Amino acid sequence: MSKANRLLISVDVEEFDIPLEFGGQVPLQEQLSVSHHGLMTVLDLFERYQVRATFFVTAYWAQHYPELVRQLAVRHEVASHAYYHSKYAPEHLESSRLALLAITGKPVNGFRMPRLKPVSIASLKCAGYLYDASLNPTWLPGRYNNWDKPRTPFRENDFWIIPSSVSPLCRYPVFWLSIKNMPDLVTRHFSNTILKKDRMLSCYFHPWELADLNNYTLPGYIRRVSGNKMQHRLNSFLRYLQQKGEFCTHSEWIREQA
Repeated sequence: MSKANRLLISVDVEEFDIPLEFGGQVPLQEQLSVSHHGLMTVLDLFERYQVRATFFVTAYWAQHYPELVRQLAVRHEVASHAYYHSKYAPEHLESSRLALLAITGKPVNGFRMPRLKPVSIASLKCAGYLYDASLNPTWLPGRYNNWDKPRTPFRENDFWIIPSSVSPLCRYPVFWLSIKNMPDLVTRHFSNTILKKDRMLSCYFHPWELADLNNYTLPGYIRRVSGNKMQHRLNSFLRYLQQKGEFCTHSEWIREQA
């Protein structure tokens, strides 16, 4: 295995339904198209910096853009983000995997629960997955408190859990909200801290962040840095990361551990 740092970038491709959490309304077709628009910008950035990433895609979104999802699977990894982003039933674990498999023709190894809610490892194994990426091992008010969870990838009942990266000690999270709201110097500082300790960085964001969100019912910490501003932030972050290690998918990282 190479000694280079591993950079696990992941993208949650989903219906743009977050305004509904704050009392807003977005027509379903617009929920789909906002993420599509943002994803095309993401792919341009990834091409610029030769990023290979893992795309956690809802089956419902994928069924509306099957050709694009097939294109993603050529260079990147396509994993499951459940069937729908706002509706969940236990049977969606397997049905979303099978739907993505039918579209891409490639194994679907990974899963990430929408909004990073807890999910049963036993159920994921039964549904045919090899790893879960639904853990952010920090505290986010109103979302989760995972201070007691491992900070780095671990195995549970012979099943991989790949958390989003947080720093040692204070568990500062490097993910979409912190990249969006904190200065580049802060993001780079904590990314460096994580890479020095862990030799890997796992970071995720959403395509809809690269759309202009100013006209939607969203709090300022989500809406303020979006569209071109978020594109500038990600461009700077990816340019920095390109000098720090090698981009790889979640499944590739797991294979390297064998």
